[in-house]
Amino acid sequence: MADPPKHVLLVEDEAPLRQAVAEQLSDRGYKVVQAESGEVAIAKLTDFAFDIIITDLRLPGIDGSAVVEAAVGRYPEIIAIVVTGFGTVKDAVEAIKRGAWDFVNKPFQIDELLHVLDAALEQRRLKSENAYLRAQLEERYRFSGIIGKSRPMARLFQMLETVAATSSTILITGETGTGKEVVARAIHHSSPRRQNRFVALNCSAIPETLLEAELFGHVRGAFTGAVGNRQGRLEQANKGTLFLDEVGTMSPALQMKLLRVLQEREFERVGDSHTVKVDVRVIAATNSDLGRMVAEGSFREDLFYRLNVIPVELPSLRERKEDIPLLVQHFLDRLAKDSSALKKGPVERKSVSQDAMRRLMAYSWPGNVRQLENAVERAVAFSASRPQIDIGDLPSDVQEAQETVASPVVALPEEGIDLDEYIANVERELIQRSLERTGGNKGQAAKLLNLKRTTLVEKLKRFDR
Repeated sequence: MADPPKHVLLVEDEAPLRQAVAEQLSDRGYKVVQAESGEVAIAKLTDFAFDIIITDLRLPGIDGSAVVEAAVGRYPEIIAIVVTGFGTVKDAVEAIKRGAWDFVNKPFQIDELLHVLDAALEQRRLKSENAYLRAQLEERYRFSGIIGKSRPMARLFQMLETVAATSSTILITGETGTGKEVVARAIHHSSPRRQNRFVALNCSAIPETLLEAELFGHVRGAFTGAVGNRQGRLEQANKGTLFLDEVGTMSPALQMKLLRVLQEREFERVGDSHTVKVDVRVIAATNSDLGRMVAEGSFREDLFYRLNVIPVELPSLRERKEDIPLLVQHFLDRLAKDSSALKKGPVERKSVSQDAMRRLMAYSWPGNVRQLENAVERAVAFSASRPQIDIGDLPSDVQEAQETVASPVVALPEEGIDLDEYIANVERELIQRSLERTGGNKGQAAKLLNLKRTTLVEKLKRFDR
C-alpha cells in the first residue's frame, strides 16, 4: 500500500513565491495549505496535525522562528524547514535551536527544497524520535496535574487559581469523562486545606439504603449489620475537602440532610442523637442539568443554590482539541513509566504518527478525556514492539474519523481585531483558491463562489488597488 500523501503547511508572505512553491509541491503529491503570516499559520496548526511546515524566517508580525517553535511544541513529530533570504549562520543556528530540521537559502531551486524534504522524511522513517521537544508539558500548561493550553483550559486555570484559595462550596459540571474528580483534587491540593484529607464519594455507586450511613456514619445497632460505630465520609474529611460526585442522584430525604450540613456545619450519625460539628469544604459534581431537575421538582432548589456558590463548567474534549497532542503524550509517558516499573527496567516511550494524530484530532470523543486515555492505552497494546503508533492501532471508530483541514481559527487578541480587514482577507483568500482550482478561469471561479462574473471581476480590481 502506498504511503498516504504528506500534509504541508507553507508559510510565506510573498504571494507569488508562495503560490509557485505550493504548485510545485502539489505536483509532486504533497497536500499543501498556504498561510500568508505567522498568525494565520499558528491558527491553522491549532486544528490540524501537519506532517511538514515550511516557513520563511522573515514574516510580518510573528516571525518564522516563533512559528517553528509553536509547531514543534504542539507536534513533536512535525518536520520544520525554514527559508531565509539572509543565510547567516546565526539565523540557521537559531532556527535549529527552536526545532527546525533544516533550512534553505533564498533564492532556491525546488529540487533543493525537495532534497531537504526527502532527507528529513527518510530520517524520520528510519529513526522515530522519542524526544519531547520544548515545554510540551511545562507547568504553565497545567494546574496541579490538569493538562491543557487551549483557551478554554486557560480560562479554567485562571478560575481555579482564584477559587482554590477560598473555602466556598463549588459545583463542577461537565460531560462524562471530562475529569471532574481530577479538577476537584486539584482544587484541594492548591488550597489551604491541602495538609488534610480529600475524601471522595460517588453518590450513584452506592445503594440509597447505604448512602446515608456512608456519608454520615452510624452507631452500633443502627441497622442490621451495624456491629460497631463507624465514621462517615463527612467526619473523615474534617478540616479537608469532601467531593460528592453525581450529587444529582441523591434522594429528596438525603438532599434535605445535606442541606443542613451546608447551612449549619453539623449532622448526626445514623441511629445517634449526638450532633457532630465539622469544618469541611464541599465540592459537588454532576453531569446532569440540576437547573432542569429543580424545575421538574426532582432536586431541591435551596440545595442547588447552596451547592452552586461557585459554578465551574468543564469543557468537553471536542471544545479543546488542540490539547489532544498534549494529553496523548502525557498518557504515553505514564504508560511507559508503568511498564518500566512492571518490567523493572527502562521502557522507551512510543511516539504517534502524524496520520494517527490527525485521526485522534478529527474524532469527536463523546467519552472525552477518559475515552482518549483508553484509546491510547489500546493503541500502545496493539502496536506491540513497534516504536510508533499508527492508524491501524486505534479503535475502529477513531480510524474512521474524517480528516479535514479545518477552517482557520480566528484568534481574538485582547486588543481586538479589525473585522472589516479580516473579512476582506478571508474573501481575498477564497477568491484566490477558486482561481487556482479553475486554472484562472474567472467564469468558473465565480460559479464556485456563487457570484456573477462581473462581481468577481470588480472584487479583483478592488484588491489590486
